[in-house]
Amino acid sequence: MDIGGLLTDALERVRQGLHGVLDDIDEAHLTYRPDPEANTIAWLVWHLTRIQDDHVAAVAGTQQCWRADGFCERFGLPFEPSATGWGQSAEQVGTVRCSSELLIAYYDAVHQATLRYLRTLGPPDLDRVVDEGWDPPVTLGVRLVSVINDDLQHVGQAAYLKGQAERAG
Repeated sequence: MDIGGLLTDALERVRQGLHGVLDDIDEAHLTYRPDPEANTIAWLVWHLTRIQDDHVAAVAGTQQCWRADGFCERFGLPFEPSATGWGQSAEQVGTVRCSSELLIAYYDAVHQATLRYLRTLGPPDLDRVVDEGWDPPVTLGVRLVSVINDDLQHVGQAAYLKGQAERAG
């Protein structure tokens, strides 16, 4: 298996988990909060997708699907177009309201853009420094693993919330 294949396999697991959470879910479950400070499924999925879109577009030198494919307008969120959810308040989390179909469409567009980029990579590419703002500087390999790790954690959180929402009625 090559580098692209390995990373693609990891991201396909994210996609499968995300679709499992979002298939056949209504808006009440998407916006369920076990307490007023908790994240919602809608916000978790939007946020993980925004981070992947932002980070991969930056290292690939491409436009984000968020703007290029019109998702910013389709979501109609009350945030700056550059917002990714990082550091948002509980109140801001609660403003992310949308259909599961829109979340899936955005995630799938980002997923496909990511896979296109991964097909261009070889082993030497992973050592390229992409962010000097950290000590040690962040390489492409570290950035991609970080995105996958965050995505898997947020999909797991969303799956857990879905179970809580279903039990709560």
